[in-house]
Amino acid sequence: MESLLPSASPVRFVAEDGTPVDRHHGYAEPAGERLKEAYRLMVLGRRFDVQATALTKQGRLAVYPSSAGQEACQVAAALTLQDNDWLFPTYRDSVALIARGLKPGEVLTLLRGDAHCGYDPAETRVAPQCTPLATQTLHAAGLAHAMQRRGEDAVALALIGDGATSEGDFHEALNFAAVFKAPAVFFVQNNRYAISVPFEKQSAAEALAYKGVGYGMRAEQVDGNDAVAVLAVLDDAVKHAREGKGPVLVEAHTYRIDAHTNADDATRYREAEEVAKWREADPLKRLEAYLGDALSEHEIELCHAEAEEFAQTVRDTLNAEPELDPMSLFDHVYAEPTRQLEAQRAALKAELEA
Repeated sequence: MESLLPSASPVRFVAEDGTPVDRHHGYAEPAGERLKEAYRLMVLGRRFDVQATALTKQGRLAVYPSSAGQEACQVAAALTLQDNDWLFPTYRDSVALIARGLKPGEVLTLLRGDAHCGYDPAETRVAPQCTPLATQTLHAAGLAHAMQRRGEDAVALALIGDGATSEGDFHEALNFAAVFKAPAVFFVQNNRYAISVPFEKQSAAEALAYKGVGYGMRAEQVDGNDAVAVLAVLDDAVKHAREGKGPVLVEAHTYRIDAHTNADDATRYREAEEVAKWREADPLKRLEAYLGDALSEHEIELCHAEAEEFAQTVRDTLNAEPELDPMSLFDHVYAEPTRQLEAQRAALKAELEA
């Protein structure tokens, strides 16, 4: 039982000011080059997030759920996976998809309202971004079990918000994965709020990671604003799952700096002082300070220049008017269309032709 319990305090390598701390709990520090790549992707992700937020104000996106402040979690989730592994994201995980290598137009198709998914999940090994809470956990558990039965050397990693842990789907997925020892990692980004509901009103548990023991599942908790620690813990969790030792539940303690979406007024349920305190724990500044001389000024400038060029690509992509085919609504509903669907298709076709 003890082997399933998370560390008594969140795993941490780096303090808020960038200085090293010894709360590793036995985890190995990732190599310096991987940390520099994490920094590059976090700079890119931060700029993408700012640009996408601006595009909502210009009417180019219908909605955008910012992940500002959660870049360490987003980037680490992408970096820890191999090409043949699967990522199951939520609507807030656009930066993870960018870090995984998807193009901005593909990622933002859902949030623009053009289609439910703008990329090929089978080709990218990235499931469609999921808006209903926790349903992607069931998909991840099922696919992980299927890959296991087929003898594939692959892992499914599901990204989850703290609010999703209150859903029944979350518990069913964990129970199924644990019973069948499915190669899955459930990564909870506990950003303290499920829209306006604070964590304290969602769970009486000291940490969400403790929920793993109830399913006989190994669990861990980590400082979600410490990119070094998040990468170290996720590397170990994915390795554990890949080796057939069963699924892992990881909870990252982080914070959502911006509002739930552009349609939300976060000042109605949290104080400015609280947000300011978490800004001091900025994962990007923390990693930059920790890398110190290993990251030259020239390298930092190159990262920011790349991010600005990428932001221009995002603007150009979203400013172009999409060419949409209304008939495509019927393309991916059923493998064999039903009579009702065929009738609806015919009615729309007739209306368009008229």
